[in-house]
Amino acid sequence: MNLPDQPPTFRQPTPAERPWRWRLEDATGAEVVVEGELADQRFPSQADAESWVGETWSDLAAEGVDAVTLFEVDRQVYGPMSLHA
Repeated sequence: MNLPDQPPTFRQPTPAERPWRWRLEDATGAEVVVEGELADQRFPSQADAESWVGETWSDLAAEGVDAVTLFEVDRQVYGPMSLHA
């Protein structure tokens, strides 16, 4: 018996659907892995990604993130951008 694909509301979006993401980095440039709602965020547009980091930068910093780099799929758009003043 073949079952239909999961509806979009029940599956993770694909990179093609949400190609924008932030690489979270420590002071040495190594990738930082965070847990919970801050983990593995992907966005449908650059504006959505930038809005998210603007809203969560202090939470990210509290998790040990010193800088972020924006990617569209595998293309680095800009960064690293410091989360400190």
